[in-house]
Amino acid sequence: MTKLVGKVAWVTGAGSGIGQAVAKALAGAGCTVVLTGRRREALDQTAAAIAETGGKSLVQSGDLTQPETAGTIVAEIEARFGRLDLLVNNAGGNIVERAWKDLTPASIDGLIHSNLSAALYCAAAAMHPMRKAQQGQLIHIASWAGKFIHPVSGPVYTAAKHAVVAMSQSINMEEYRNGIRSTAILPAEVATPILEKRPTPPSAQERAEMLQPADLAELALFIATQPASVCLNEVVISPRLNKFYER
Repeated sequence: MTKLVGKVAWVTGAGSGIGQAVAKALAGAGCTVVLTGRRREALDQTAAAIAETGGKSLVQSGDLTQPETAGTIVAEIEARFGRLDLLVNNAGGNIVERAWKDLTPASIDGLIHSNLSAALYCAAAAMHPMRKAQQGQLIHIASWAGKFIHPVSGPVYTAAKHAVVAMSQSINMEEYRNGIRSTAILPAEVATPILEKRPTPPSAQERAEMLQPADLAELALFIATQPASVCLNEVVISPRLNKFYER
């Protein structure tokens, strides 16, 4: 993992779940990790866990659904470190009342902003310093719902994650000339706090059979340590016991 020593990574949604696991893994591999999310206390806990193992991190909390937040954070990263090597676009969420019959304009907007607009804002901001350096990497945590239609995720979340996958592909089409590469990760069920937002949250046994945040962290490390000549455009991953295969 020496390939990551001295690099600067920005992880959104770093206060829990996949984002927290990825941030800790990147810090353990030698990155300085910038932690972003809405909940300062949760980010501080991630930072403390990183510090306990000798890693380096910086907390930059903020609401990424606001158009100016990402640019402000990237400006701070450049001022402090003079570089940004990796963005892990992980922030997002879902709601309990996600079926068509329950959706409102407000809930639709909230889901689009948290799962798509925030990812777009962060990607656009992160690529400014990456273009200057003629190198950079983006990893977007999309979803199984970004490739396969299934009612469990809800229509708005599904549409947003499809768009995140398209966003990542379009980055590769335009930015490869600037040394930038982008990967969309499409995990099936992962045992994270977002599961509490399901109309019927899964049991402890069901969660134990899902992918775990640490699995996604290992995958992110694998992607981040590939040679600069390699672009993993899309990775679809599921637990062996994938209930989406059930009919």
